[in-house]
Amino acid sequence: MLGKIISNKDNLQVLHEDNHLIVVNKRVGDIVQGDKTKDKPLSEIVKEYIKAKYNKPGEVFLGVVHRLDRPTTGIVLFARTSKALSRMNELFSNRETQKTYWAVVKNKPKKPHDKLVHYLKRNEKNNTSKAHLKEVPDSKLASLDYQIIKELTNYTALEIHLHTGRHHQIRAQLAAIGSPIKGDLKYGFDRSNPDGGIHLHARKLSFTHPVSKEALTIIAPTPDDVIWNFI
Repeated sequence: MLGKIISNKDNLQVLHEDNHLIVVNKRVGDIVQGDKTKDKPLSEIVKEYIKAKYNKPGEVFLGVVHRLDRPTTGIVLFARTSKALSRMNELFSNRETQKTYWAVVKNKPKKPHDKLVHYLKRNEKNNTSKAHLKEVPDSKLASLDYQIIKELTNYTALEIHLHTGRHHQIRAQLAAIGSPIKGDLKYGFDRSNPDGGIHLHARKLSFTHPVSKEALTIIAPTPDDVIWNFI
């Protein structure tokens, strides 16, 4: 995994911070919550950052509101208070947030913009989801809109708006229309990226602040990479 920089408390890319929320720009390889790899998760790194910045004694409260897959980049929001956590959980579960993703794919989609509706069935064994056109046992409805935002030399850049939040949803649905994401070996791309990541970026998040009630829109800069730099 050539040249990969993992986040730590000193290089954390903080996009927004107040008394109730902290939003960071996740790098490739950062893991949002702890798992069997035992690698230090982003949630612990953010706690270390808060502890050091505000010289906080004792344990720092931090609530994980949502997650991004390890090979993806972009916006991850954490709650700094239990009140903000419960209210943000509500906003996410009621779909009262607007999430925008950017993806770079091979095989330009047939339509410049479209709504994709599939039924996703998760395979726990190999940690993938398969997109079906019709409902199958244990599947969940998945829906998104995409539009082409730029045609690159060998790839196509898409902007995606999610209507549902399923496991590997964007990756599985784009693969199902024959347009796998660059670097995504799990979903049919032919080779990995040098840093082990994929070209899927959580670009923008809009929501009403859970405490102040102000409208917030957060935008995450794309990784410094020759492909993203075309956009």
